[in-house]
Amino acid sequence: MKLSDVRPARGAVKKRKRLGCGTGSGHGGTSTRGHKGQKARAGAGAKVPRWFEGGQMPLQRRLPKRGFKPLNKTVFQVVNLGSLAGLAGAAEITPQLMHQRRLVSSSVRPVKILGQGELKSALTVKAHAFSASARKAIEAAGGKAELLTA
Repeated sequence: MKLSDVRPARGAVKKRKRLGCGTGSGHGGTSTRGHKGQKARAGAGAKVPRWFEGGQMPLQRRLPKRGFKPLNKTVFQVVNLGSLAGLAGAAEITPQLMHQRRLVSSSVRPVKILGQGELKSALTVKAHAFSASARKAIEAAGGKAELLTA
């Protein structure tokens, strides 16, 4: 036996489908495209856009269009001043400390301090954003509101 005598096993290699070769090709003269219709014509792939639905009202026009959602919206974790009153023993309150005390769920996402509740002791609070009432209440108690960059 020589290397040139080696052949694939019987049935392992299929004959390629010869398209566009008339009625004798075994495809009934339709080149496997079915009978007539837009997709049976030459160049149909270029003419018919992918989203075309045969004249039916297209999906992007059937769906209701409402509002606008910005892709780069900043979602803050909010903490009220009343919650910070329990952390009065700390020298400065940071998002990491708030995360340790379970006031916020993540130490990485930005934190915003809101003005609900009372603050009795002077605290240095570091956060990514403050409401006007929270900043006013912190400074009225003798503390500092320091902004962090996100």
